[in-house]
Amino acid sequence: MNAIWLFMKRNYKILLAVLAISAVLWSFVPKKEEPNPEKEALLIEILNYVVANGHYSPTKINDEFSKKVFKNYLNNIDPNKRFLTQTDVDNFKKFELEIDDLVKNKSFVFFDYSYATLEQRMNESKEIYTEILSKPFDYTIVEEIDTDFEKMPFAKDSLELKERWRKQLKLNVLSTIEDKIKIQEGKEDEDIEIEIEEPNTEINISEKKKTKKEPIEKKSFEELEIEARESTLKNLNEYFEVIGELTRADWMSVYINSILEQFDPHTSYFAPETKEKFDESMRGSMEGIGAQLSKKNDHVEITEIIAGGPAWKDGKLESGDIILKVSQGDEEPVDIAGKRLDNVVKLIKGKKGTTVKLTVKKVDGDIKIIPILRDKFEIEETYAKSSIIETNEGKYGIIQLPKFYIDFETKDSRDAFKDVAIEIQRLKDQNVEGIIMDLRNNGGGSLQTVVDMVGLFIDQGPVVQVRSQKGQRQILFDKDPQVQWDGPLVVMINNYSASASEIFAAAIQDYNRGLVVGSKHSFGKGTVQNMLDLNSIIKVPDYDFGAIKFTSQKFYRVNGGSTQLKGVESDIVMPDRFTYIDTGERDRDNAMEWDKIEKANYKTFTNNFNPIIEKSKTRMANNPQFSLIDENAKWISSRKDENTFSLNYNDFKIKSKEIEDKNKAFKPIKDYKNELIFLSLPYEIELYKTDETLKKKRDKWHENLNKDVYVDEAVNVLIDIKKQN
Repeated sequence: MNAIWLFMKRNYKILLAVLAISAVLWSFVPKKEEPNPEKEALLIEILNYVVANGHYSPTKINDEFSKKVFKNYLNNIDPNKRFLTQTDVDNFKKFELEIDDLVKNKSFVFFDYSYATLEQRMNESKEIYTEILSKPFDYTIVEEIDTDFEKMPFAKDSLELKERWRKQLKLNVLSTIEDKIKIQEGKEDEDIEIEIEEPNTEINISEKKKTKKEPIEKKSFEELEIEARESTLKNLNEYFEVIGELTRADWMSVYINSILEQFDPHTSYFAPETKEKFDESMRGSMEGIGAQLSKKNDHVEITEIIAGGPAWKDGKLESGDIILKVSQGDEEPVDIAGKRLDNVVKLIKGKKGTTVKLTVKKVDGDIKIIPILRDKFEIEETYAKSSIIETNEGKYGIIQLPKFYIDFETKDSRDAFKDVAIEIQRLKDQNVEGIIMDLRNNGGGSLQTVVDMVGLFIDQGPVVQVRSQKGQRQILFDKDPQVQWDGPLVVMINNYSASASEIFAAAIQDYNRGLVVGSKHSFGKGTVQNMLDLNSIIKVPDYDFGAIKFTSQKFYRVNGGSTQLKGVESDIVMPDRFTYIDTGERDRDNAMEWDKIEKANYKTFTNNFNPIIEKSKTRMANNPQFSLIDENAKWISSRKDENTFSLNYNDFKIKSKEIEDKNKAFKPIKDYKNELIFLSLPYEIELYKTDETLKKKRDKWHENLNKDVYVDEAVNVLIDIKKQN
């Protein structure tokens, strides 16, 4: 989940301390791509100091802390117990109670030892799976596999580890064969989904394919089995190719974060590349050419041209082009064969106004050199968008907000508050009679942005309360008396609406301004993070220290309650897949506790929503679609602890058929279509004339909204509010 961010321009207390300990590094210039003990020691010292002095509730670093880090680290590097044996773990155990001392002494001796072991075991794993997949499995043996890796002990030795690989690969192949057989049976029009899920696993045993209406060649089981093993081998080779590109620094980040996660789930270290990606995500824009890349064997292929970006405007690059060389302006081109994807991306990205030349192999085999002028472009999926909803009861509007985005460095750039204000005005110009704010799957973002956005719907008043580690209470106000929208309002949330989304929903609910509808509760993240750029407080030649995100405050509703763990409970609860499965912050290790503080002084609206809520409950109780969703949720809940699967083909086929039959009963959920009409706004229709990609994206969005029973009921709620008013 994205956090709520308060960025520190300066922190003098930390700055002075770090400057004192950093002086030792000014005497050397480290080489890139090589381990540097002095730099790493300084990094761990800075991180330790920041969390000890800046964290809301710093954890004591002692032997108990060490034990938790040790367990967490092993889970992070080998969650499915596919690489390490118990012998390896026993060798690691001499460090189990020493990690606290290693942190204090700025030592990475445990990491170095474990990293060397892990590298060796991963290389051995390639030999294991290659050998296993070289010959057919025996599908007549009655045997099974347990995929509850969390409770499973590590394999006692290499023989037991190989046996685990064999069973896992057999399950993988079995599920692929079953997929292929179903396709042969003529189910070309269906989304075939084998409901066998292995959570948090490197080897994906759940495949989803969209087939075409074409004659399918009938193949024997033996032929399908060979194809399934070959595709499994290919997928594993590609996976290990990606893993093989991870550097020591990448794995060190895993180790560091295994330490920081003991403070709370949202405190973490951001390596330089991760920090850059986070910044781009938060502001919804980046500088470069606007192309998505993927690694295929030793080649880097262009998989998508981003609409609106320089490559899209230039029109010479295409999906499927293979990049051979990259040059900066008039410099000599660099051959990128075999290079890590991240490093290729670094070569291609660059500042606005600079030129990059790509030597590419076109789909037809032609080799071309294509110069592209880099520019700043927007990631359209990040931004707020709206649609008009036409019904028999009038026109309404929906605004979908993926996150509370902002560019902290450029105030003139787009942010969620300004964009939502614009979308509201556009909907008002179309005379809508109610608005839905869709915050489903919105993981949060900027604190100030959400405070400002609540102000679009209320007069002046408090929006959220914040408490620091010293217990100091601060109330953040909307001070703008202007109200952008004073009509009927519905806020849609689900289990993955978190952080800033919860502040927004809670404020609307506490003020009795509108109704919150959706999952029984939101995610439950009620903490505030600071992002501290380590390079702003220490500078070492040729080194980028990255950044640390740490929890510095907790936020509270204006009614005094916290959203931590509990989340925001919907006024109108709509059944969904997770109705009977408790998800959210409460499932995270080291999550902070729920508490409450004094209520803020605010004045609520006089709306009486009780009749509206009762009408909605009655409507949903009589709606067969919601009844089916509820039944599906119960079935999912009943199966969530099923971790054992048969590896005998006949038994596997029977179980697969049972699941298939059950899925058929729930097929109407996917086939649902409401009677609403979704229309683009006039300004977008004008853009469609020159931007066909935008039109396709909006058409797809509207198609999804037409299949959305939750939006259907949200519109009904808006209609009821309008009638009551």
